[in-house]
Amino acid sequence: MKWLLLLLLLFHAVPLQGQSTNVSPRPQVVNIGSVFTFKSLIGKVIKVAMQAAVDDVNANPTVLNNTRLNIIMHDTKFNGFMSIMEPLRFMENKTVAIIGPQRPTSARVVSHVATELKIPILSFTATDPTMSPRQFPFFIRTSQNDLFQMAAIADIVHHYGWREVIAIYGDDDYGQNGVAALGDKLAEKRCRISYKAALPPEPTRENITNLLIKVALSESRIIVVHAYFIWGLEVFNVAQHLGMMSSGYVWIATNWLSTIIDTNSPPLPNNIQGVIALRLHTPDSVMKKSFVQRWRNVTNVGLSTYGLYAYDTVWLLAHAIDDHLQRGGNVSFSKSPIIPELRGGNLHLDALKVFDGGNTFLESILKVDRVGLTGRMKFTKDRNLVNPAFDVINVIGTGHRTIGYWSDHLGLSVMPPEELEKTSSSGQKLHSVVWPGQTTQNPRGWVFSNNGRHLRIGVPNRYRFEEVVSVQSNGVITGFCVDVFVAALSLLPYAVPYELVALGNGHDNPSNTELVRLITAGVFDAGVGDITIITERTKMADFTQPYVESGLVVVAPVKKLGSSAMAFLRPFTPQMWLIAASSFLIVGAVIWCLEHKHNDDFRGPPRRQVITTFWFSFSTLFFSHRETTVSNLGRIVLLLWLFVVLIINSSYTASLTSILTVHQLSSPIKGIETLETNNDPIGYPQGSFVRDYLVNELRIHESRLVPLRSPEEYEKALRDGPGKGGVAAIVDERAYIELFLSNRCEFGIVGQEFTKNGWGFAFPRNSPLAVDVSTAILQLSENGDLQRIRDKWLLRKACSLQGAEIEVDRLELKSFWGLFVVCGLACVVALAVYIVLMIRKFGRHCPVEAEGSIRRRSSPSASIHSFLSFVKEKEEDVKARSSRERQLEDI
Repeated sequence: MKWLLLLLLLFHAVPLQGQSTNVSPRPQVVNIGSVFTFKSLIGKVIKVAMQAAVDDVNANPTVLNNTRLNIIMHDTKFNGFMSIMEPLRFMENKTVAIIGPQRPTSARVVSHVATELKIPILSFTATDPTMSPRQFPFFIRTSQNDLFQMAAIADIVHHYGWREVIAIYGDDDYGQNGVAALGDKLAEKRCRISYKAALPPEPTRENITNLLIKVALSESRIIVVHAYFIWGLEVFNVAQHLGMMSSGYVWIATNWLSTIIDTNSPPLPNNIQGVIALRLHTPDSVMKKSFVQRWRNVTNVGLSTYGLYAYDTVWLLAHAIDDHLQRGGNVSFSKSPIIPELRGGNLHLDALKVFDGGNTFLESILKVDRVGLTGRMKFTKDRNLVNPAFDVINVIGTGHRTIGYWSDHLGLSVMPPEELEKTSSSGQKLHSVVWPGQTTQNPRGWVFSNNGRHLRIGVPNRYRFEEVVSVQSNGVITGFCVDVFVAALSLLPYAVPYELVALGNGHDNPSNTELVRLITAGVFDAGVGDITIITERTKMADFTQPYVESGLVVVAPVKKLGSSAMAFLRPFTPQMWLIAASSFLIVGAVIWCLEHKHNDDFRGPPRRQVITTFWFSFSTLFFSHRETTVSNLGRIVLLLWLFVVLIINSSYTASLTSILTVHQLSSPIKGIETLETNNDPIGYPQGSFVRDYLVNELRIHESRLVPLRSPEEYEKALRDGPGKGGVAAIVDERAYIELFLSNRCEFGIVGQEFTKNGWGFAFPRNSPLAVDVSTAILQLSENGDLQRIRDKWLLRKACSLQGAEIEVDRLELKSFWGLFVVCGLACVVALAVYIVLMIRKFGRHCPVEAEGSIRRRSSPSASIHSFLSFVKEKEEDVKARSSRERQLEDI
């Protein structure tokens, strides 16, 4: 018994191996702090929600294992200074975590101190997207980042086809950073913020009125309001007073408006009718429905999503505290090494304590993964909650309705994200919306600014081709381009106040590139004229749909080719004629060689054989040859040759028909290729992009280029030619050249059109008017008005030679050399096979001569003569002679 008692004493006195001797006892109470304004819109809700969460945590012994959670709430009383000082009071009273402050500006200051003291700061209202974990490692956002809210707004703007928005916001960190995130998300959709309308953090009605007057004078009618609860509704009050809640306007509010709607009792104010607002999405669940029912029994204040996030934040801390304690973490505080340096004075900063287990507790918070009232509470690597989503609501009458949902990975949809993930993708993005002014028609999103200023439309004042655009002596601007522009504007569903302003002095043609640059600089609001759409200009401005297709062509002097006695020789070049004639003779000779031994048609006296060969060769041109071919090799060669003759004959007939039936024009210039290879001067229209194209793209030296201003200068330069100070050819757009050639028959277009361009109207970048005018141009084209306008200005009586063609290129050998090569190879192969066969027959039918030729190697001429005699001898004679010789040998 003594030994047993001794062993028991030793067992209780000595710790087991691996058991720590420094494990702190589990604390009875763990304190957390919360700072917010009790009487604020959010404060009324989150105070009740957090207290309910603490009660539920303490009532559940499985969460903290009999450790009681205590929350201490301090009222900041709408004071920014208090929202900074109150958290510091918690940091001297052994508080493991702090919920708050409400505003991002205060949260930034407090987070710097919390990082030094290792005390986590959790906030579901400080949604500033720039508060990153790298800068504030102990700051944890327990609701959705504003970055996702701005992405949802950008998707809505893009969904309706709008391109510009106006952002109204408070000029502080919350407003500035939120709008900056909106600008980034809009840029991803090729949209932008046209006007950033900043208000003081606490604006007066006068501030709001002055700002909205500026907004009303802007073109965009898409207005995003990123405000605080305190003054957000005042913006809509003033907007209604100014008539800005009428048809044509679009108002999009961030989740501050949905919070007001959820917290306050209906009916809703009349001044927010038609507004679209976002609300933090919380999935429907049994837990959420039960909590909502409890809420209604506890308080008359409406439950907003911030109340749900406040409840889940307390539970998040409870699970993190339990994990921290289970891992052996302690709840102890000590003085910071830098605190002694702050000792003294009346602030008593030396009272601040460092949470010894702060780093471990932070890890416990970040690894919590649970499902609460707001859905899954789990943090990503960037410390954002997983599955960010928002409801899209539309204020209608005395209430509101949900018109869709937005999620980060699914975008817009009429189905909740949790349901959409289980089904196939929904085609419909949003339900119909009742917009301000009680209209269901989607607003265009912009109007002309109501500042009394007309659009300044720049028009090039040209010296040439008045049919295209011209400025009359009385200042009236007319022409084809102007009529098309006016007709397009008449099809728009709204009035466009404008004035045409001439660019240039009327003597020198202005540069259209300079006109586009002035549009970019803001001198003009648009450009109308013969503005060719080229790459350089599209980098500076937006262009409409082309209303004229016009590429570059070459015009040069031409002369009509008359008929002559030798016109039948014109289809082929001399080289082609020579090769074709030689081929006829060669093929005839080959056929004679292959048929001579077997075919009586190719035997007889030498004179007859020569005539037969010539006759047979040239009669194949008309497929009228009477001689038959009996050898297989001859038939193969003849078949290939007849195919070659068929191709040559067909090509000759087509070319000769064109020459004799169509007027032919001749010019030494065959196209742009000719101008690239010679050194003759080239004319181009003054002020046109043609000069840069010839120099930069075709590498033609600029010393060869001659600027010309008018059709008269065109005609004189072409008549004079290079020898008299003129030009060899002119390069210009087809539309101008067709006008120039309408009454000048001695000139013509040579070669093919070597570029594809078009004329369009120029507008500033991202101008919505460019899209509407493009649609109007397509309507003009479809209903025939565009062609009628073109016929009115550009249709002229054609010159009598306009239907003529430039001299057709003569058929050259390079087009047929493949046929000749194939036929030639067939002839060579056939002759080679024929010679081999003859040598074998010669050895078989004349063995004595063959042996004799072997013995008489010193006289090869005799052997060749004997072989040629054998070849010349008719096949039947050879066989008869061989038969007689075999009979004599037998006898």
